[in-house]
Amino acid sequence: MKLSDLKNIDVEATARAIEADEGEPIPGLREALEQTKRGKIGRVTTPAQLILREARRRAGLSQGEFAQRIDTPVATLRDWEQGRFSPPGAVGVLARLITKHPELAEELQPT
Repeated sequence: MKLSDLKNIDVEATARAIEADEGEPIPGLREALEQTKRGKIGRVTTPAQLILREARRRAGLSQGEFAQRIDTPVATLRDWEQGRFSPPGAVGVLARLITKHPELAEELQPT
């Protein structure tokens, strides 16, 4: 797909297809697709980033608190959320669980 083709994308159809592949709604996806359609392309946002951010938001935790709960350095979490690196599959699964059940983040609190 060429950059000029992005202006013609059907945001809703594209979002539904991506979410069908992921198996669940992806917070922020439609907004990102709208920005892409308008030509505002500067950063690529992945479903993994969106899910990780949403899990942290729903748990009501800062990056430092969330990183501590998932036993990960805060710099690594920041890299994952900003798309510099992709989180491992297990972190993605954990993020999806926390997104659906934010109270699970409390269970991960270090003792």
